[in-house]
Amino acid sequence: MNRKELINALADKTGSSKADADRSIAALIEIVTATLKKGDNVALVGFGTFEVRKRAARIGRNPATGAELKIKASKAPAFKAGATLKATVNGGK
Repeated sequence: MNRKELINALADKTGSSKADADRSIAALIEIVTATLKKGDNVALVGFGTFEVRKRAARIGRNPATGAELKIKASKAPAFKAGATLKATVNGGK
C-alpha cells in the first residue's frame, strides 16, 4: 500500500474527505519524526513503538577494493511491532 492508497483507505474508513485524510497522515508523520528527532519514543499500545536506535562506530570494507574505512556512529529510526499486531499478522485474534 502506498501513501495514496492509505489516504483513500483512511478517508473511506473514517468517512472524511481525502484532503482531511491526507492532512491527518502528514500530521502523524510530522509528529513521529519530530519526536524521534528529540530522541523520544512513540508508543501506540497494541500497534507498536517507533524508537531511535544508536549504532556504534565501526570499521567497514569497501567491497570493490577491500580497503578498510571508518563508519561513524549514527542513529537509526526503528519500529518494534506490538503483541496485538504480531498476533493479528500471524493469524491470531
